[in-house]
Amino acid sequence: MAQIFKRSTNTLAKATIYGGVFIVAFLVWTGTVLDRSSYNTGQGIVLEQPVPFSHDHHTAGMGIDCRYCHTSAETSAYAGIPPTSTCMNCHTQIWANAEILEPVRASFRENEPIRWQRIHDLPDFVYFNHSIHLARGVSCFTCHGNVTEMPLVYQDQSLQMEWCLDCHRNPEKYVRPREEIFNADYKPSEPQAVIGARLVKEYGIETLDSCSTCHR
Repeated sequence: MAQIFKRSTNTLAKATIYGGVFIVAFLVWTGTVLDRSSYNTGQGIVLEQPVPFSHDHHTAGMGIDCRYCHTSAETSAYAGIPPTSTCMNCHTQIWANAEILEPVRASFRENEPIRWQRIHDLPDFVYFNHSIHLARGVSCFTCHGNVTEMPLVYQDQSLQMEWCLDCHRNPEKYVRPREEIFNADYKPSEPQAVIGARLVKEYGIETLDSCSTCHR
């Protein structure tokens, strides 16, 4: 019986199989890179806001504590966005007629909240509680970065699950004394491994990495 396929067909078949393996590997690598990119996570991207509010100016420049605006961070799941009345406590006297602050004055006059673009936005299926983390010595700056140096706030960390799990599995790398959680200039007096291990024990911190901890 005559041979149906040429001998070169065997080579072509092998090349196709090997090529398919490399193509699949490339697609997996591409997906991984895209998943961790700022395009997907939003990390490092500055969003346009109705008012260009500068954390740098208000915190480092003016010395305003985080809790003056984010009043519920220590007591509830949400840090809270301050109402316009909080802004107007100062801006009825300071820059009271500045054009750049007209959206703030309009919000106050019309009793309509400013439509801020949310920067640190976890998926709806993720449960996060600010007060629990602060009570365990996790600083604002651990998650949000040093906002005292940000003229315009951006997402400092990826907020992906692997990033959260690193802290949940190794809390001693991140915790600090509770009285220092709002201090942007905090420097540990001992190696972080030493002070972290002590605080984990003192604050009763558990290495919680089960799915139900965050996905409820």
